[in-house]
Amino acid sequence: MKMIPADMREKSISMVKAGVAAVTLIFTLGSAASATDTTPDAKVKPETTKPRRWFQIGQASWYGRHFQGHTTANGEQFDMNGLTCAHRSLPLNSWIRVTNLKNRKSIFVRVNDRGPVPQNRIVDLSYAAAKAVGLAGIGKVKLETMRSGDMEMTEALLAQLKMPLIPVYGE
Repeated sequence: MKMIPADMREKSISMVKAGVAAVTLIFTLGSAASATDTTPDAKVKPETTKPRRWFQIGQASWYGRHFQGHTTANGEQFDMNGLTCAHRSLPLNSWIRVTNLKNRKSIFVRVNDRGPVPQNRIVDLSYAAAKAVGLAGIGKVKLETMRSGDMEMTEALLAQLKMPLIPVYGE
């Protein structure tokens, strides 16, 4: 912090500084005012209340027999035949859709572990999940999180689980 001597506190701001401050203020107000067009023929776009979908694209790998039975980050035993995955930052026990970008096959998996260890990968799939999307080794995938109220993804997940969709009464 710069200390100002007592005798200078009483002096007024120099004309140069006042001019710079005025120009800055006018520029700021002018740019804010010009950002909104109030002409009668200006088209107003309706605001969308639809939230954007989170997705991530990158390399995926899988893990299987070597980790079978080991404890995962959420405390359960790893099952290579379950539809699970390891992700560095997504909440544990959340559901994501994994799509193999080479063949467009997709599967829903539950995040139950942390990883993958290699920094150039975004997800480690269980053996069963990798097999379901046709991933042998490493491949490029797209991850999408499940959001509450997203009927498209909910219906796709229920179809994967082969459960009938029960209508909610009153809707």
